[in-house]
Amino acid sequence: MPTKEEDLERLLADVRSGKEDAFDRFLALIQSTVFSFGVKVCGRTADASDTMQDTLLTAFQSLPRTDIRNISALKVWLYKVAKNACLMIRRKSKFEPKAHLSLEELFPQDLHAADSIAGWSNLPLETLLKEEAVQSVRAAIQKLPTPYRLVLVLRDMEQLSTKETARVLDISEQTAKIRLHRARLFLRKELEASFARK
Repeated sequence: MPTKEEDLERLLADVRSGKEDAFDRFLALIQSTVFSFGVKVCGRTADASDTMQDTLLTAFQSLPRTDIRNISALKVWLYKVAKNACLMIRRKSKFEPKAHLSLEELFPQDLHAADSIAGWSNLPLETLLKEEAVQSVRAAIQKLPTPYRLVLVLRDMEQLSTKETARVLDISEQTAKIRLHRARLFLRKELEASFARK
């Protein structure tokens, strides 16, 4: 059975060759991924829906004219479009926080062990499936400042590589690693505090 990436690769080739209904199938395939990303980053279903619509519209208008030849480049392009759409929607939203937490002030600059904290995607499945735990994780993620939330979502939830994440966010790979490390530290502290209160 082909993976989603293999499906995307085939569909991208079909879109390039102008095959009938290829673009409709491509949009249908990416729709749920973009919506899921929007929920994780924007936090609200309505904002995620708007993000998905804006992203699909941009893909429809721009993708046939872009010079994207492989799946990695396609993923980076799509997530970059979705990220920009979500950030624009959040700026206009009354739910956007008035002040942002600065993780630079909370954590030391010396981060030699940037990759030492395991990704949240590696937690035991039974823990993640508990609704209470899921809600706590979602709430903690939404407390992260946007730059850190984006890195965490792209790396640990969307499974992009560090290189792809850095390209989506237009930052260096080292900056992506540092932000990811700080985001994981913050999440760990938030979750420990949340579970201690229960």
